[in-house]
Amino acid sequence: MKVTAEDMGVLLLRVPAGLLLMGHGAQKLFGWFGGGGPEATGEMMTALGYPQGRLMGLAAGLGEFGSGAGIALGAATPLSSAGLIATMTNATVSAHLSKGLWAQHGGFEYPLVLATGAASLAVHGPGKLSVDAMLGCERKGLAWGLAALALGLGGAAAVLALRHRNTTTTPAEPW
Repeated sequence: MKVTAEDMGVLLLRVPAGLLLMGHGAQKLFGWFGGGGPEATGEMMTALGYPQGRLMGLAAGLGEFGSGAGIALGAATPLSSAGLIATMTNATVSAHLSKGLWAQHGGFEYPLVLATGAASLAVHGPGKLSVDAMLGCERKGLAWGLAALALGLGGAAAVLALRHRNTTTTPAEPW
């Protein structure tokens, strides 16, 4: 197998983004890396208007952790990308959109970069240095990218539809 600069480039995108997303999930699931764990995450989700905040927090944590692992490994890439797009779209709409673009003000810059990177990865594919390539099941191309985008946005819309219309509290650091 000849590894190209393109393969190395996509690996350099995939691995840090996936591992950092796993870290965000671990904050919610286990309280690692300064995160609040299931209790604080559940309270945050309730404050953001989600019913059954603890359950929704666990779902968000699992979505981030699982999608991050898939992205880092290059495994089930279109599906992992869709999961990342869904969780980052939810984060954007529920917690960051009202704060503008820039992260230093709590804006949606970070989730936007991750979601766009995931969509790009679904189009490009994970490269030769991936689980998908090793298993011979790499899926890539515009149709796969659009499918990941549609599945991610559709999943996000379904979860966002569960939110209460009027929230009374906005947590200081939601994600």
